[in-house]
Amino acid sequence: MKKEDKIVAIQNIAKTIGDYNCFYLVETAGLDAEKTTALRRACNKADIKLMVVKNTLLHKALESIEGDYTELYDVLHGATSLMLSNTGNAPAKLIKGILKDNKDAVLPRLKGAYVEETVYIGADQLDALCAIKSKNELIADVVALLQSPAKNVISGLQSGATKLHGILETLSKKEA
Repeated sequence: MKKEDKIVAIQNIAKTIGDYNCFYLVETAGLDAEKTTALRRACNKADIKLMVVKNTLLHKALESIEGDYTELYDVLHGATSLMLSNTGNAPAKLIKGILKDNKDAVLPRLKGAYVEETVYIGADQLDALCAIKSKNELIADVVALLQSPAKNVISGLQSGATKLHGILETLSKKEA
């Protein structure tokens, strides 16, 4: 690969990483063609971009963009695939689902991840990454918490009105 081609490849990788909120470094080298195709299809359905990258080019791309990725440099060995997503837990859930479906499978294996400005290293972090809530899930939780007191007040007012109506109806029947 010519130096000019490498520079273009590094810029493309850096731009692609910049377009997403998080990325995962995954080992997929041992997958056969059928499993690789299935992984690519699953990624497309989950709105995850899957790229196979050269470690040295990825390393240089990470150095060229804003942020501290130094902890990830140690896992850049062997074949590395890059899973990019705007939902922090989507790639983790996908990997976990694939591994759950096939108990004997060891690939795809999580090497590391960068989610919400936090670095996760190692396959043992998969459960922690699955537990991360997406931005939309957090917003929904906050909205639910904010609505809860209002719902309680409305419910109390409605039940009070029902009780008052019942009392008035009972009193009106007694007088008649």
